[in-house]
Amino acid sequence: MAKNDLGIDLGTANFVVYQQGKGIVLNEPSVVAIERRTGKILAIGNEAKEMFGKTPEDKIIAAKPMKDGVIADYTIISEVLKYFMKKLNRGLFFKCNMVIGIPTKTTSVEQRAVYDAALKAGAKRVHVVLEPIAAAIGIGLDVMKPVGNMIVDIGGGTSDIAVISLGGIVVGDSIKLAGNAFDEAIVKGVRRTFGLIIGDNTAEEIKIKVGKIHPEVEDLQLEIRGRDAITGLPRTEVITSTDVYRMIKPVFENIIARIKLVLEKTPPELSADIVEHGIVLTGGGALLRGIDRAIEEEIGVPCRIADEPLMCVAKGTGILLEDEKLLNHVAVAYEK
Repeated sequence: MAKNDLGIDLGTANFVVYQQGKGIVLNEPSVVAIERRTGKILAIGNEAKEMFGKTPEDKIIAAKPMKDGVIADYTIISEVLKYFMKKLNRGLFFKCNMVIGIPTKTTSVEQRAVYDAALKAGAKRVHVVLEPIAAAIGIGLDVMKPVGNMIVDIGGGTSDIAVISLGGIVVGDSIKLAGNAFDEAIVKGVRRTFGLIIGDNTAEEIKIKVGKIHPEVEDLQLEIRGRDAITGLPRTEVITSTDVYRMIKPVFENIIARIKLVLEKTPPELSADIVEHGIVLTGGGALLRGIDRAIEEEIGVPCRIADEPLMCVAKGTGILLEDEKLLNHVAVAYEK
């Protein structure tokens, strides 16, 4: 029987799953539709996201079970993991090993919640790995070398900033400012600038299609629809990349400030390595146009975006499924 072990990035914005021997097999939004009366999961991912903000509240709940990188609803996540195991094994239920990525600053209680949710779902063995280390492994870095590598993983709920050497995080930080914070800034900015009320999905679409974080990046336009804040009637406006830049700049400046704090705490020998090798950006936030250029100019250190930044953590968990020695070294250890 083929191996069916799973490497999972339980992101605030996306669930990304790596299956041993197959690679990335699932990448869907972290949204779950639940029947209110029975608690049964009706849909997960894209199908559930389409229901978000549109469901009859007395019948269906469209929920986001991950908030700021941690489990907001333990029971739902356990059901989601069970769903992954069945879906990826053609409806059959096989117990499997799991490697799950979590943000740097999760508490031991939050780590335990992830571990217990996976065991409840039917996993045989569960290993929990910090996302920056998984991301570094996923982009092909040798994390066991005595060399400093800096990873900035900008996800949906959290941005993880870490300097990695000898298989561990020497200096790290995790802040609840990432893709969702950019979306919230756009929602507020559109209301302030245009007097238009929009939802989170529209804000995300604006960010993806015309967003930028460097003033010299090409300016694009997008027609958006929302509700007039005064009349309450539907209305259309045109938003530009420069509008979005102004709206999200304060969030970006806070992320920059935390990157600088991590660099200030980094030992001089590792700082020299970072200047030589640069900062690597992973996570969905790395796709925001001009972000590498903006960080490089603000920090004064070379900065590059990883290939397929959304997949880096899941790819790293997949590599760890194949390398038990490395997994045992980098997995989070806590009292059981």
